[in-house]
Amino acid sequence: DGIVGEILAFMATDKALHDILTVIAGLVAALASMSLLLTRHPPSLENPSRWFAEDRSKRACEAWFLAYGVFWICCFGVIIGTQMYMQFDAMGYMVVCGGLAAPLLLQPVLAPSLTHDQNKPLLERHSFKANLWITVFSFIGNYWYTHYFYNILKASYSMRSWDLNGVPIPMYFATHFYFTFYHTLAALALRKARTTYAPGGGRLLFEVSLVGVMSYVTAFMEALTISGYQCYKFEDRYMAWVLGSAFYGIYFLVSYPVYSRLDERLLAPFSAYQALMESLASGMAVLLLLDFVRVYKGEDMVLTINRPCKLD
Repeated sequence: DGIVGEILAFMATDKALHDILTVIAGLVAALASMSLLLTRHPPSLENPSRWFAEDRSKRACEAWFLAYGVFWICCFGVIIGTQMYMQFDAMGYMVVCGGLAAPLLLQPVLAPSLTHDQNKPLLERHSFKANLWITVFSFIGNYWYTHYFYNILKASYSMRSWDLNGVPIPMYFATHFYFTFYHTLAALALRKARTTYAPGGGRLLFEVSLVGVMSYVTAFMEALTISGYQCYKFEDRYMAWVLGSAFYGIYFLVSYPVYSRLDERLLAPFSAYQALMESLASGMAVLLLLDFVRVYKGEDMVLTINRPCKLD
C-alpha cells in the first residue's frame, strides 16, 4: 500500500483526472483517424521518414536535450516524491533550479563538441541558438504570462524565494530545462509527420491538429506531475487541470511550430539574430492570445504584484 495505494485510489476516484483523460483519449483517437486518410511519401533512401534532424549539429543537440531531460526529470521526481523541497530555503531553490539549468546553458560555450559545434563560431552553433530561443521565450513566459495564471486561474506560489516581477527566480531556470525537453519532443513529432506524409491540405490540417493535441497534453502532464508540489496551488484544481491545461497550452500552439523551424533547412541555417527575433515574436503572439482569453472571460488584469514568497 502506502504511496502506491494512494496513487491508485487517486486515479480511481478523481473526477478531474477522469474528465481530462477522456478529453485526451478523444483527441488522440481523432488524430489517429486523420492520419489514416493521409497519403504517405513513397519509400526513399534520400528522404526517409525520420524523427531526428538531418543536420548533424541539430540532431546531436536534440539527442542531448532528450538525454538531459531524463536526468532532470529523475531529479525532480526524487525531490517532489520525497518532499525534499520542504527543507529548501531561497538559496536551496536557486542552487537546485539554477544548477539543473546550467549544463544546458553552458554547454554551447564549454562543451560544443557534444553537439558537433566545436568548429563553428559561438553565434553559429545550433546549441547556442536553441538555448537562446528557449531562454527568451521562457523568460517572457515567466515575466508576463505567469500573471495571467494569477488572475485567470488564481494560481499562487508559497515557497521562500527571491522573485522577479512577482515570479520566483528559480522558476525562470526551471522553465528553461522544462521547455528544452518539451520543444525537442514536439520538433521530433512534427518532423516525423512532415517526412512521413505527402504535402497538401490534409497534412497541414493534421500538423495543426498535432500541435493542438501536443500542446494540451504537455500542459496537462506538467500540471499532473507537479500536483504533489505543495508550494504551487490553484483555487480550483478541476478548472486548473481541465480548462487551465487549454490555457497553458496556448504557449505551445505558437512556440512548437516556430521553434521546429530553427536550422531545419540544411542550406538555410538561422542566424542568432533570426532565432532571437522569432522567439520574441512568438512571445508577443502568445501574450496577445492569453489576453484575448482574459478579455473574453471579462476578467480584470490586476497588476498589483502579489509576493507571498518575497524575501525582504
